[in-house]
Amino acid sequence: MAHKDLLQKAALVRKWSLISTTEAGSGHPTSCLSAADIATYIFNTHFTYDLKNPLNPNNDRFILSKGHAAPLFYTLFALSGAFEVEELKTLRKFTSRLEGHPTPEFLYTDAATGSLGQGLSVGAGLAYLAKHENLPFKTYVLLGDGEVAEGQVWEAANFASYYKLHNLIAIVDVNRLGQSQQTMFEHHLEEYARRFKAFGFETLTIDGHNFSDIQKAVDAAVANKTEKPMAIVARTFKGKGVSFLENNENYHGKAVKKEELAKALFELGEIDDSLRFQLKKPKTTVILGSGATPGSLSNEKKIQRDSGSSTRMTINLDYNLGDEIATREVYGKVLGEIANKNTAIYALDGDVKNSTFSQDFKKAYPHRFVECFIAEQNMVGIAVGMARLGKIPFVSTFAAFLTRAADQIRMAGIGHANIKFVGSHAGVSIGEDGASQMGLEDIALFGTIPGSVILHPSDAVSTAKLIPQLVEHTGISYLRTLRSKTKVIYKTDEKFAIGGSKVLRSSKNDVLTVVAAGITVPEALQAYEELQKEGISIRVIDCYSIKPIDVTALQNALKETKLKTIISVEDHYEHGGLGDMVLSALSTSGAKMVKLAVKKFSHSGKMNELLADAGISTKHIVKTVKEYTK
Repeated sequence: MAHKDLLQKAALVRKWSLISTTEAGSGHPTSCLSAADIATYIFNTHFTYDLKNPLNPNNDRFILSKGHAAPLFYTLFALSGAFEVEELKTLRKFTSRLEGHPTPEFLYTDAATGSLGQGLSVGAGLAYLAKHENLPFKTYVLLGDGEVAEGQVWEAANFASYYKLHNLIAIVDVNRLGQSQQTMFEHHLEEYARRFKAFGFETLTIDGHNFSDIQKAVDAAVANKTEKPMAIVARTFKGKGVSFLENNENYHGKAVKKEELAKALFELGEIDDSLRFQLKKPKTTVILGSGATPGSLSNEKKIQRDSGSSTRMTINLDYNLGDEIATREVYGKVLGEIANKNTAIYALDGDVKNSTFSQDFKKAYPHRFVECFIAEQNMVGIAVGMARLGKIPFVSTFAAFLTRAADQIRMAGIGHANIKFVGSHAGVSIGEDGASQMGLEDIALFGTIPGSVILHPSDAVSTAKLIPQLVEHTGISYLRTLRSKTKVIYKTDEKFAIGGSKVLRSSKNDVLTVVAAGITVPEALQAYEELQKEGISIRVIDCYSIKPIDVTALQNALKETKLKTIISVEDHYEHGGLGDMVLSALSTSGAKMVKLAVKKFSHSGKMNELLADAGISTKHIVKTVKEYTK
């Protein structure tokens, strides 16, 4: 292949990466210039993509893990005809879709990136889906050498080789320079190659600015007939093509000043500004509708939401009042029933399926169960990739272990990913396992995500009724389940909704309201019984929907009780939990608010001992009510 055309196109890519960042007055042009050659070759020669249909499941995928090179990413699509090149000058402007790091505001972004080390996981999720559902696309992931120090990269590499994702191509842009100093191995390509080989990748080391090298490596990766994923380790130079930028340690994250731009562009040489990429078109065109299953779609067919909407499904509820069942036991069984009608549902596990009971889903649908092993950060990234193509991933592990993936959950939210999280073993009520296993920060974590939903049911019926609600909700949602068994308190015909609550006990003589969720609901009900014996009436609300919270029910409780006081009781740390959600909802009401919550690190012990030690047991509810009714 003649390389003159490639050299010209790569120069044009560099030109617009420089122009856009200079116009913005900020950005990372040098990080774009180092990867321009290999990205140019991919888009010019192999990239298969329907620009009119970004969600076509037959499109190749390009994940920019080094998200700070966003101008490169935007330029590649602009030169492919996705939008007018002049729009690149709006980079980083408040009204522009071309943000400093890619987000779904730019339609061709498969995942929000920028927090480094996450792209290979997303790419692995996409590649897994392609292999699993016989989709033809390749997934390219462009990583920086600096981010390869992140542990999640190696979680993803482990996953990719274990599942033999030969359709995954990782490209490491080894430009030697990080933000503040040289990267760990600088230009020692063999160090990176050895690590990828150790994790089961086929590896190729190349000169990332030599198109003969690039052609051989990328062609080999695309034609990969092994059962191994491919890693191309490319030696490059930051700022390549501009002498005063190239290999210069002082230019990370700095745009070329306007007075220096002409000099930089002159050094790129004479460029044909009319050059463009002519992307290959997929052999079939598919329009992906909400709730669709990419692997089952036929040519030119548009799939809308499954007509058997999961909230209208009949779920077999074999529960009786008074039965003792842990809410975690309900999860896998009910999800399996829903999945019978909704083929978009997948379940992802972190080697705790026999504790979260996602094993029941696996028994029903093993082909839609993905074992991610003990690598929670990667598990979230896998889910992000799968969600991009219309899947509805349920990610389950212990509630405490989800905090390990806080940043990944945050980025999934920024990327508008539709993921359902299920955290079991929440709170001190787990008992003897001790403080390290107690999820006591999880509500606070998920509560910070704009638009997120947090549900914490107290019995088997409410859990079974709420799981279908999560399927219908689009966005980040969280279901908190319990290790301990609780009594069934609801009849099987009871209705539940996101944003709702249940008033379990009430009368005209109620002095105040106790708001509970999960394990504290039975504690509150027992407190009600004890207080009744002493002639004290309280209202008890099961606030199973913590976010959004049932503001109306809370306001009515204030109006209808004598002391205008609410006591929240929760098996969660004091800050960021149920109590704070209630307090926020009633911030302008003038209500008196008392928060009973876990205020210290807990200990091994029996559930009742630990609830008492935390100050959230029946005894403490009774004591607090009496203090406020004296």
